[in-house]
Amino acid sequence: MPKRGQDDEEKPKKLSTYTLKLDDAQMETLRGLLSGRGWEPFDVAYARYAFRGSDCNVTAYESGKLVVAGKGTEEFVTMTLEPYVTMAPKLGYDDVLHPDWFELHAGLDESGKGDFFGPVVAATVIADRTAIEGWIKAGVKDSKKIAESQILALDKLIRATHGVAVATCLCGMPKYNLIMSRPRANLNRLLAWQHATALTQALSVKRAPRGLLDQFTKQPLVQRELAKMGVSGFDLQMRTKAEEDPVVAAASVVARAEYVRQMVALSRKFGGPLQKGAGPLVKDQALQIIERFGARQLGEFAKLHFRTAYEVVSAAGKLGELPLPEPRERMEWGH
Repeated sequence: MPKRGQDDEEKPKKLSTYTLKLDDAQMETLRGLLSGRGWEPFDVAYARYAFRGSDCNVTAYESGKLVVAGKGTEEFVTMTLEPYVTMAPKLGYDDVLHPDWFELHAGLDESGKGDFFGPVVAATVIADRTAIEGWIKAGVKDSKKIAESQILALDKLIRATHGVAVATCLCGMPKYNLIMSRPRANLNRLLAWQHATALTQALSVKRAPRGLLDQFTKQPLVQRELAKMGVSGFDLQMRTKAEEDPVVAAASVVARAEYVRQMVALSRKFGGPLQKGAGPLVKDQALQIIERFGARQLGEFAKLHFRTAYEVVSAAGKLGELPLPEPRERMEWGH
């Protein structure tokens, strides 16, 4: 191992995790070694033993898997586990650190919320270990990390998997814009209704005790909608970066695939491929829609509550034809 220079010493150490496989004899040898060095033992679910060091923790599981995590992981592995590292390969994506990923549960996600053209799609997927392991091997992950050419193929795989439930909910563009034009309209409340609707449909096919959703609000909006729909005995949790969970990732793929299909239909109506996202090119296409079909038809393609819609209609001199409210001024943060 090369020596570190002075500059390297000054850099903060990064958190890292190693997962190794040891036999029983190696496990017990390591236990004695850590105990003899005065490492602090602590309890971890499903673990044979766990010790806390000054800058990393070591957890040994009954399955023979050893997890080393912390800022001092690399140094510990190199200095202490060298005999084990040479004879035991590092393991990949497994259920040691996240056993909850492989339990029966629902994953919820949405797509299209930040896109000017096309609707917002909410999706729910319910699955257990067998399906989840197969999806991981097939490359299912957060749809934002997957090329669009793969999205539809993975969606087909997920939907065809035996013993899973898949449901989606979307509002067509006219209905979406009608809802969002009402006084005190709120996208989070609409999205909560969509998530609750898709989840209720999926639960009618396959029951699950709990679900996970990427946190888009701090309020329990989805839980309230579920209560209105009569769903009980179900624990819906929300947290950031929920797409790391493979079932939530599957829901993100399903939601994005449905959004892509909706965009294909809208593109045919437009006469060419519509741009996704909310970049400068969408304004050009929005102006083309107004020129070809009239300002009122913009609502058949786009989210009219976006600032972009007002800017385009105003630039075209068509606010008389499509009277959109002037958006609030953007906050400018001073120094």
